[in-house]
Amino acid sequence: MQIAIGARSDVGMVRSGNEDNFFADADERRGLFVVADGMGGHAAGEVASEMAVQIVSRNLLPIETLLDAAADERMATSIQEANRAIYDRMLAEVDKQGMGTTASVLVVAGDRFLIGQVGDSRVYLLRDGALQQVTKDHSYVQEQVDAGRLTPEQARYHPYSNVITRCVGASEGVEVDLYRGDVKPGDVFLLASDGLTGMVDDRRLQQILLARSSPGRIVDALIAEANGRGGLDNITAIVVQVGSVSVSGEGATA
Repeated sequence: MQIAIGARSDVGMVRSGNEDNFFADADERRGLFVVADGMGGHAAGEVASEMAVQIVSRNLLPIETLLDAAADERMATSIQEANRAIYDRMLAEVDKQGMGTTASVLVVAGDRFLIGQVGDSRVYLLRDGALQQVTKDHSYVQEQVDAGRLTPEQARYHPYSNVITRCVGASEGVEVDLYRGDVKPGDVFLLASDGLTGMVDDRRLQQILLARSSPGRIVDALIAEANGRGGLDNITAIVVQVGSVSVSGEGATA
């Protein structure tokens, strides 16, 4: 398979430090991508997101196939292991109280993808010109949208739009949402912290992702757009352009 990657994190226009972390790695067998958006005082958010990225990436780097259920279990377990490590450190260190992080993890192998997600960092898929949000936010406003109390547009500008209902490290255990699907040549994935998606609506994200440009330039454009709209939070984006895929179990390219 052939994959082109752009990935960058930016402090934004307001924050003094960056509590986001990310990981992006791909070869002809598979691609592994992680975005983590930390929270907590005294730089604890940065610690939590870094721990999540390190633990998850270390556990998932050996994956070469998504053909069996073992991949699902490995994805969930890797995020849960990060959760336990962060939680234990929070209990052990006074200045780490209240720390936690989101985690959105994408593995692409053969002609399939697998996503593990906790929190409100998102994964999108651009296919045939249409942009779809694959993941679903674990947030207060998303719960209000699901209950019919807020419209998606109202949720975007709600004062509690940054309040998440599930994160990695806040408690002893965590439930991980998993998403599976097929990968086609020409697909573009976007992994992003809410510093991007909270500032730039889906229609504008789609326009930027449709640009005939390298993934690195697209990432730069996304971050510039978020900063141009205020850059109220740290901004992290990974753009994955799929050039060709291997047919699972056969090694041929499509």
